[in-house]
Amino acid sequence: MTTSQQNKQIALKWFEAFNEHNLEKLLSLYNDNAQHYSPKLKIRKPETKGLIKGKAALREWWQDAFDRLPTLRYELIKLTIDEEQVFMEYIRHVNNDEDLNVGEVLQIKDGLIVFSRVYHG
Repeated sequence: MTTSQQNKQIALKWFEAFNEHNLEKLLSLYNDNAQHYSPKLKIRKPETKGLIKGKAALREWWQDAFDRLPTLRYELIKLTIDEEQVFMEYIRHVNNDEDLNVGEVLQIKDGLIVFSRVYHG
């Protein structure tokens, strides 16, 4: 399997874990020191300036999202993949909330996500 194929599998597992709200499966895809940037972090946790670092912070962020948004679901539109990263386009669905178009980049090293950045449009 090529690195690009491995990165595609990581992205597909990422969507599966998110849609199952399976926090442990999701976190298993990340390096212990991974960083995550999201505009929603800037709004909900202004002290972070949008950036969190490490699995403990990721765990807290996503557990809060799963608790607040029990109907949260992502619909994959497109993956663009190379040897180092995956650009994911998807739609964020939450009951009684407007759908949100999302772009997200996963930077992957040694089979684990080391950095992710979310773009909302």
